[in-house]
Amino acid sequence: MKISFPHMGTSHIAFKHLIEHLGHEVVPPPAPTSRTLDLGVKYAPEFACVPLKMLLGTYLEVLEKGADTIITSGGVGPCRAGLYPHLHQKILKDLGYDCKIIIFDPPLHNLKDFFSKINYIIKKGGKSWRQFWKEFKTSWLKLCVLDDVEILSHQVRPYELKKGSTTKVFKECLHIVDQAQTREEILDAKRICEKKLKEVPQDPSRNPLKIGIIGEIYVVLEPFMNMDVEITLEEMGVITHRSIYLTQWSRQNIIVNTEGSIYKTAYPYLKKKIGGHGINSIGETILYARNGFDGVIQVAPFTCIPEIVAKSILPEVSKDLNIPVLSLTIDEQTAKAGVQTRLEAFVDLLEQKRLHGGLNYARVSGH
Repeated sequence: MKISFPHMGTSHIAFKHLIEHLGHEVVPPPAPTSRTLDLGVKYAPEFACVPLKMLLGTYLEVLEKGADTIITSGGVGPCRAGLYPHLHQKILKDLGYDCKIIIFDPPLHNLKDFFSKINYIIKKGGKSWRQFWKEFKTSWLKLCVLDDVEILSHQVRPYELKKGSTTKVFKECLHIVDQAQTREEILDAKRICEKKLKEVPQDPSRNPLKIGIIGEIYVVLEPFMNMDVEITLEEMGVITHRSIYLTQWSRQNIIVNTEGSIYKTAYPYLKKKIGGHGINSIGETILYARNGFDGVIQVAPFTCIPEIVAKSILPEVSKDLNIPVLSLTIDEQTAKAGVQTRLEAFVDLLEQKRLHGGLNYARVSGH
């Protein structure tokens, strides 16, 4: 099979490793561009949120490159994202593409279905379950290393002396990790990358603001979708902490200094699971406030119901805990220059808040 999958942050590097070592040809998903989004917008329903459109554009691009199978995730509950793979398949069929989409819903929803799909991929590649388990562990290690290296880049960039130097080294690191094949090589790659990033010239005397990033998982993880919000802030001298990394999300969305369940944390403000990452956005904002962050930025797709619910509750959280929250709603009309202007204004607000001992309440929102 010629297999592809969504491009989401750096995770495609680990997924490529797994699929290749299971005996399949990989058609790597290209990093999203304006062309990708334009393709998705052209064929997707107008009311659909931007992840559906971007993923559709990605699938059209990999099908143009010869992919015949797409592996993606599904979902259950109120969030519409669980229906999107089925809609993608119908749209692609209507466009004349004869491809197979393998949808992995959460394992506990239907364990038998989950393992039958893994078995299908294993057998089609001529591998055994023993081989799968070995390659899965290696690929998981690579995914963990990718997350660790990215986290370190976010810690270094606010202190860099030359703007863009951390990003340049980080891109080199992604290539190094991509080339590593065995567990030993992957761990060596981690050590090399950490050394390279720590050697980036820095000014340790800076006292940067700290901003937490929350929101819908695809928009948070894919830099093109969120207009490079983390890099933009960090190159302004701000420390960012992203609430979601794929390895963390796979471990039940545990974040730094989590005090019990994220659902219990959010409970005073939101008492029901609303699908997507809506309840996480509330709980994580509370945790960021408790852990001394200066502000929080919510990034969410336009029409995303869970994040719309969260956005309506965040003013109360912001007021009660005295932590400013900026809500950025992303769609195909969003321009990077406009986002940057709003980020600059928000950072200025936080600096004034720090300088003058705190505003009682500050929140910026809008689309």
